[in-house]
Amino acid sequence: MTKIVTEGPAGYMPQSAPAMGVELAPEGSALLYGNVVTPEEAMRDAARALLTRDNPTIFPGPQVLWDWKDDVAEKAAAILDLASEIPNCKIIPMPDYRPKYPKIDVKAEINPNHPNLTILDNRIKACVFVGVHCHYANLSLRMIRAGTDCYTTALCAYMGHEEAMASIRDLHASDIQKFKEIVIEERNKLGIEWETTLPPENPSLEKEDYSTLSPADYGEYRSLIMTKKGEHVTEVE
Repeated sequence: MTKIVTEGPAGYMPQSAPAMGVELAPEGSALLYGNVVTPEEAMRDAARALLTRDNPTIFPGPQVLWDWKDDVAEKAAAILDLASEIPNCKIIPMPDYRPKYPKIDVKAEINPNHPNLTILDNRIKACVFVGVHCHYANLSLRMIRAGTDCYTTALCAYMGHEEAMASIRDLHASDIQKFKEIVIEERNKLGIEWETTLPPENPSLEKEDYSTLSPADYGEYRSLIMTKKGEHVTEVE
């Protein structure tokens, strides 16, 4: 197999996967290094990466962190089951997508605007994105490929992600359970002994104090929160 999309660092402005000729996998298939394969092939390669690389980590996004529709709780439970079968796996959430200034707590969260900071600080060499809205997942995965040597896996409820080394589309809780079973099989093949254990508690974020924020804290985004001359803002989110 020719590997088109590989671990980085690919440089400051890496060519995007679509620009390298990678297309989204058709329904019933998956992507592995930019090639169309079966979902099981992609899951086995991702499982080996998570079992053999340092500091494997799962990054759950808002679509599986907040219980906003019927199947979310089932998916979240399946993700915990998956994490418990990967030795020393951490879970670091992506609770929202706001740019964080002056900095994010890289021990407690990952942010799509600075995903490489969390990857590099925690020395993560293999990770899973799940439940992250597609446009932010694409942004984060490309930035990770640009600045780190982390193997990325995307578990997507929609059409998948070209920028990940392994990408599974149309994800349901049953697919996460299947991935977990493949992790156990590959773990046994590698002779890794592991007792099923839930991941360690994630350090909570400190409560945000908005009263101390100034426009300067928003850096390059400060123009978005400051009214323009003659503009009268009556409502804000």
